[in-house]
Amino acid sequence: MAGPTGRGGPHAFVDDLDQPVLSAGDEHHLARVLRLRPGDPLTLSDGRGSWRPARFGSPPAPDGPIVEVPEATPPITIAFALVKGERPEWIVQKLTELGTDEIRPFVAERSVVRWTEEKRTRAAERWRVVAREASMQSRRCRLPTVHAPCRFADVAALDGAALADRDGGPVGLDHPVLLIGPEGGWSDTERDLGLPTVRLGPQVLRAETAALAAATLLASARERGG
Repeated sequence: MAGPTGRGGPHAFVDDLDQPVLSAGDEHHLARVLRLRPGDPLTLSDGRGSWRPARFGSPPAPDGPIVEVPEATPPITIAFALVKGERPEWIVQKLTELGTDEIRPFVAERSVVRWTEEKRTRAAERWRVVAREASMQSRRCRLPTVHAPCRFADVAALDGAALADRDGGPVGLDHPVLLIGPEGGWSDTERDLGLPTVRLGPQVLRAETAALAAATLLASARERGG
């Protein structure tokens, strides 16, 4: 069993798979929204690569062995320049569903969005909730790491980083950290760092579309083994 992908009922996260306890919010969602009854099947994960079947209740009852899911390699990181409105939240949700391991929003030179430190902290907290909910929906065994917004220099310094650019080379696992620029494009200063560039396709993509395209292409390459 590679993961909780079968007909095992809903999927939820707990801190301890040996003595599982659902959060109040998850228990309410499962009982009131999904209409689970005591004894109905579900799967539980610790968010760190392990899961097990269980039966719904307060607390839920383990109903099978703990399964360890090997970590996919290399880890995939998508760093995207902040965009306006609620689009960052949507990007985080979809990147989680696509299997991205690390999500790193950043501020580029041409970013329109300029947030205070307080807003960055609040946004990161909200995004982590969104990522957790998306992980439940997509039945992930590992929660992605969602970082607070940082500087371009921080993501550019990551091992394996490359810029998404129409004039770049093909997407591959030699550059598993893809940086998605703002709608205004990369500045000369950002290009002058000399990072490799990769091409997501012939069309000009919106920032949020580019982030999802990058995650899809990298995940597909990893699934094929390169």
